Amino acid sequence: MRYKLLVVDIDGTLVNGRGEISAEDVKALAKVRDLGVQISLSTGRGLQASLGLINQLSPDGYHISFDGALVSHPRRGEEIYAQPIAPALVREMAEVARRCGVDLELFTVTGYFAERETWSTDAHRRFFGVCPTIMDFGKLWEKGRIIKGGLVATTPEELAKARDFCRHFDGRLHFSWAKTPAFPEVDFINILAPGVSKGKALEALARHLGIALDEVIAVGDGANDVSLLTSAGLGIAMGNAPQQLKAVADQVTLDVDHSGLAAALDQLLR
Repeated sequence: MRYKLLVVDIDGTLVNGRGEISAEDVKALAKVRDLGVQISLSTGRGLQASLGLINQLSPDGYHISFDGALVSHPRRGEEIYAQPIAPALVREMAEVARRCGVDLELFTVTGYFAERETWSTDAHRRFFGVCPTIMDFGKLWEKGRIIKGGLVATTPEELAKARDFCRHFDGRLHFSWAKTPAFPEVDFINILAPGVSKGKALEALARHLGIALDEVIAVGDGANDVSLLTSAGLGIAMGNAPQQLKAVADQVTLDVDHSGLAAALDQLLR
């Protein structure tokens, strides 16, 4: 295999709606790893919500988290790329969230913060295995880097309020909208520093590893994976991906419920 790095999205690509990875996918990743190909996960999740999968699949690798705002080697505690949100913007985000009536969530590398219990805090506990710290945001932005903010819309009313919030910061923050098979009716809105993307994170990772981008395979299923797939030498879209992603992919594989990742990798290994 001429490829040296495999970058895989998590939700909807590696993990299905039941929160599971298929045995076929695990086996295919093991084959790739045995060939000497490095494996990196790339996700909109925060780092803490990804550690279980990282430790299972690639504990000694570098991984992209927070939708591209951080590239790190968790086991070593090493960061090679980080794009936090400016503290002044975080303060304004908290103020505007209260005015718009939305429940803002804030993430540091190791922490997840919310001002009250919501559907999202419960989902983070149950599905992602991450417990929130409930607190008044006060001057949280002065106490540590905020890598990502988040909004979650479970109803049309919440969606409308989230859009109002996003409009206020048009051009000053980057908003990445995502869905997961586990909660197909829910909108997850990642709030990031301007210019953040999985594609730019991949470029930083490849430079650090001394790997050319045309030696990278990237697999994803969401609109936030467009930059990832277009940056990689081989971009593979899942069968459950939107047309927007399939249109830029080099290949389209089966959906996540039919082990599309394994199907694509097995084809490459023939």
